[in-house]
Amino acid sequence: MITHRTHRDLARAISSVENRIVDVSAALARLREQGHAPAEHRADVLGITGPPGAGKSTLVDRIIEGLRAEGESVAVIAVDPSSPFTHGAVLGDRVRMQRHAGDAQVYIRSMASREAGGGLAPATRDAVRLAEAAGFDAIVVETVGVGQVELEVVAVADLIVVVTVPALGDSVQTIKAGLTEIADIFVVNMADRPGANRTTVDLKHMVREGHRDIPVLQTIAQDGTGVSELLETIAARRGADQGNAVRAARFEVVRRARDRAVARALTILDSPDGAAVFERLRAREIDRNDAVDTLLTMLEGPVHAH
Repeated sequence: MITHRTHRDLARAISSVENRIVDVSAALARLREQGHAPAEHRADVLGITGPPGAGKSTLVDRIIEGLRAEGESVAVIAVDPSSPFTHGAVLGDRVRMQRHAGDAQVYIRSMASREAGGGLAPATRDAVRLAEAAGFDAIVVETVGVGQVELEVVAVADLIVVVTVPALGDSVQTIKAGLTEIADIFVVNMADRPGANRTTVDLKHMVREGHRDIPVLQTIAQDGTGVSELLETIAARRGADQGNAVRAARFEVVRRARDRAVARALTILDSPDGAAVFERLRAREIDRNDAVDTLLTMLEGPVHAH
């Protein structure tokens, strides 16, 4: 049973991991010791992502309302583009969720994206695991609106809702750049605006081109129009085998391989051998292309760190 003590213990656990006071394993063990949920408890994780200005926070507020009406406890991990201690526009939008603040079955946590470039804070995945260990039934991850690079949400969510709105110019083109590969549901929010039907048709065309079964829905989150259909679609797809586990595993392998490759490249660039190449470049003994080719060749051999 979720209580205000659960909120307190979860907040402390997330903060301790985010500030690197303890690792996530220790924080998870502590929550289990406190008896918030059995070890076998599993939560459904819903990712909400999309371009800036799409009304994601308002839509999340409606989703919380719908899940609570079904008796589910909900944790929201909302990732902001700056420090959680500032009060910019993104956090201002999040005020709409605060009508749930008195409900012990709803926990809302804003996290700073900091240096993360994929729409998620570095500790978001850990926060999701901790919220699950605290016993919440559903966890909603709302990512910072940074468009096409928000693909990291695939690594934490079981079901992904991509939100866009009409009249965002290249918003559909932005979605083409990668979000069609991760979306389980498309939502055209603010559907009372001009161009909503055109945006919906464009998305449905892209879905057909991608050979995936992705519903394209329209909502007006401000007044709740279309939200019941969205909630029904989410409910129908929760727990279904939509292949996101495979997508998440693929993404994680690529991400870790990329991180290792970057670390190896930086080691080469900062090594004495790398410095010697740069010195030859400065002395105009080689040109830039030669320097790049030489450094890439060094990457294929053993690394000699300085």
